[in-house]
Amino acid sequence: MQEHPFAQYVRILGKGKKGSRSLTLDEAKMAMGMILDDQVRAEQLGAFLMLLRVKEESPEELAGFVQAVRLRNAAPEKLTVDLDWSTYAGKKRQLPWFLLTALLLAENGHKVFMHGARGHTPGRIYIQDVLGLFNLPSCENWQQVEDQLQQRNFAFMGIAALAPKVSDIIQMRAIFGLRSPVHTLCRMLNPLLAKCSVDGVFHPAYAPMHQQTSAILGVENSLTIRGDGGEAEMRPDADCEIRWIKNKMLSEQSWPRIYPKREVRDAELCVEKLVQLWRGEISHAYGEGALISTLAATLILLGVSGDFDSAQLDADKMWQKRNKQRF
Repeated sequence: MQEHPFAQYVRILGKGKKGSRSLTLDEAKMAMGMILDDQVRAEQLGAFLMLLRVKEESPEELAGFVQAVRLRNAAPEKLTVDLDWSTYAGKKRQLPWFLLTALLLAENGHKVFMHGARGHTPGRIYIQDVLGLFNLPSCENWQQVEDQLQQRNFAFMGIAALAPKVSDIIQMRAIFGLRSPVHTLCRMLNPLLAKCSVDGVFHPAYAPMHQQTSAILGVENSLTIRGDGGEAEMRPDADCEIRWIKNKMLSEQSWPRIYPKREVRDAELCVEKLVQLWRGEISHAYGEGALISTLAATLILLGVSGDFDSAQLDADKMWQKRNKQRF
């Protein structure tokens, strides 16, 4: 029986402690291309993804995967944004306050494209499920994205519309019992090739991996936040590890907490609080602190603010001046 063409990529990853190695960027691009083109068997896909999971992805592998996905799910070249924001983890301990940060940036003239997944982990809140509170659609095609960016400076697209085959693999989490490397590559997609991107991680090892992958892909400015629940959201009551790329220069930083002690968690997560806080109908110390801290870091990323202190002041002023009747 003739060997299957994809078998070589499984063998590279699974040849034992001494014989296995990571894929090169080109090998990763070819392997992911075959997966997306339905040229692999189901058992090969499972073996491939789980071998990667055990080994942990390399930046070169992730960059190759991203290139393969972009090639097959190309966005219009004319469509440009200031900031790419990926959201794939979902929130379970706190509400997704970072959405208010993105909407505040949009209100102040920054074009923000957000993309994410929903439903792959039970018990989590996903951005796609709370957009309706703000009368925002989840775009199904690039024309809708363009329209939303023109009207609101903000657009969201789910991975199911952005890259359907990638979405199918994400939903395999219930089958594997584990997340696969596809969850990581989605965060790196930046499909509109924005000069600035922000993403979140949970496990410490993934922060430098994301940073290095962005560098390989040529991202000029990026911010990776080891934030709440793995999303790109600062914890206002704890120091946060962040990784920067600024003008293609890599650095790391501990982002200081703005509250001296831990805030008491809400007994129940009520998504309506997101829009209520925007309207000024309620106060929420953690939520306000999270969105302002996240906004401050993003303002530095965008080149609006220069350092921590000035960014915090700029973020607070922007929040206080928001249009409370907008939503």
